[in-house]
Amino acid sequence: MNLHLQHSIQNIDWNQVVETLKLVGMGYHQSHIHEKAFSNSQAVVFVFDGSLMVGFGRAISDGAYQAAIYDVAVLPSYQGKGIGKLILESIVQQCPGCSFILYASPGKERFYEKAQFRKMKTGMALFTNIEGMKDKGFTE
Repeated sequence: MNLHLQHSIQNIDWNQVVETLKLVGMGYHQSHIHEKAFSNSQAVVFVFDGSLMVGFGRAISDGAYQAAIYDVAVLPSYQGKGIGKLILESIVQQCPGCSFILYASPGKERFYEKAQFRKMKTGMALFTNIEGMKDKGFTE
């Protein structure tokens, strides 16, 4: 592997972002929506193996003490090689002094626990499409 990180949205194939999210079973939107989300994020990271985008993630933040991590995804053929950990470390470094929250895809909680994330006792959300969220582990 010839991995390199990119911390900008320059020259990103947003259709590939959508396809990666589909492949890993995460929620996705139209490509222009992901472009807007990443461009409005405090921290972004894209991981490439040569010219192939193999993973990415982002965080929104107040820039002072709180941040939320979103869209951490790694191509299935690259999972288990430390790329997800690399993405998380990069995001945390880009938001110094912040505490982080995130949604873990069902079955991926152990990955985040190994990175020192802990389950919270409470959590609530207001979603615009609750029907589309039921398969992601959210309940009414």
